[in-house]
Amino acid sequence: MLGFVLLCLGLWLSWQVLRENSFAAPVVKLQKERGHKVVSTGPYAYVRHPMYASVILFAAGVPLLLGSWWGLLVAPLLVLVLAFRAVMEERMLKAELEGYADYAERVRYRFVPLLW
Repeated sequence: MLGFVLLCLGLWLSWQVLRENSFAAPVVKLQKERGHKVVSTGPYAYVRHPMYASVILFAAGVPLLLGSWWGLLVAPLLVLVLAFRAVMEERMLKAELEGYADYAERVRYRFVPLLW
């Protein structure tokens, strides 16, 4: 049951991210031709990388739902990879996207409010 709940939360959060941020893409790049700007509403008001947070919910939820303890053991590795990617992405965004440094000061958490 917990796996199902985590999977549903992950789907809901992904939907919120895509609804709020039309610049969300699997490849980190600025979309200057589309007037790329910092999004600080919706889930972005609480964490800087809500899509990555939704992936963490998937990574925990799917193995629990399927009863795969091996799959659940891989989840911490995925969190480390996402953490590294988030740090690298933020370096680029602070350097190239106007207003991102101020946003990062206001929204202090990357994935989980009050944790990291």
